Amino acid sequence: MTSEVDIILRLAVATGLGLVIGYERERQNQTAGLRTHMVLVIGAALAMIISINLATEYREIAPNGDPARLAAQVISGIGFLGAGAILRYGTNVIGLTTATSMWTMAIVGLAIGAGYFLAGIATTAILFVILAVVNIFEEKVISTYNTVHLIVEADDQADIVTEIKAILTRRERNVRTFGLDRNLEQSTLMIDVMLRIWHNETPEGIVAEIAKVEGVRRVKVSE
Repeated sequence: MTSEVDIILRLAVATGLGLVIGYERERQNQTAGLRTHMVLVIGAALAMIISINLATEYREIAPNGDPARLAAQVISGIGFLGAGAILRYGTNVIGLTTATSMWTMAIVGLAIGAGYFLAGIATTAILFVILAVVNIFEEKVISTYNTVHLIVEADDQADIVTEIKAILTRRERNVRTFGLDRNLEQSTLMIDVMLRIWHNETPEGIVAEIAKVEGVRRVKVSE
C-alpha cells in the first residue's frame, strides 16, 4: 500500500510537471493550456495510485488483480480529450501537437503515480525541450507552408487566366489544385485554387496582387 504521505508527494510532483508543459502550451495560445495539463496529470497519477493500492489491498480476495487495470483506461480514454484540442481552420489543422502532449503527460502522470519519479521528470524535461526549443528551430531553420483556398471571380477576357496563374506560382508558391468554371452566357470566370504559401507570407498579399489584374471582380480567401 502506498502511504498517504507518499500519495500527496506523488500528486504534488505530478501537478508540478503538468504545470511545466501546460505553461508552454499556454504561451502558444493553445486550447489546452496550464489548468488542463495540470488537472490531466494529477488525475492520471491518482488513477495509477488507486489502481496499485486496490490490487494490493484486495490481493487475498483477488490474487490475480492487475495493478495497471485502472491506469490502462487512462491511456485509451485520453484520446477523446485530446481530440477536443484538435481544431480545423479552413484547410489547416491545428492542435495535433497539444493533443500528443496531453497523451504523453497522461502517461507521465501514471509513471509518477507508480513511483517512477525520475522517468516522469525526465520525460517532462524532454517534452518541454521538444515543444519550446524545437519550435524555435523549426521557425528559424525549417521552411513551412500554409494552405490557402482562393476563389476568384473575373471577366472572361484574353490572358487573364495566364496572369492569375503567374501570380499564384510566384515566389515558389505551390498550386495544389486549380479549377476553372467558365460562364459563357455572362462571359465570366470562376477560378477555384488550393494554394500552399510560405508561413511568413500573408494571404492578403496574394489577394492584393490578384485584385490588381484588370477584369478581376472579386477575390475570396480562406485559410
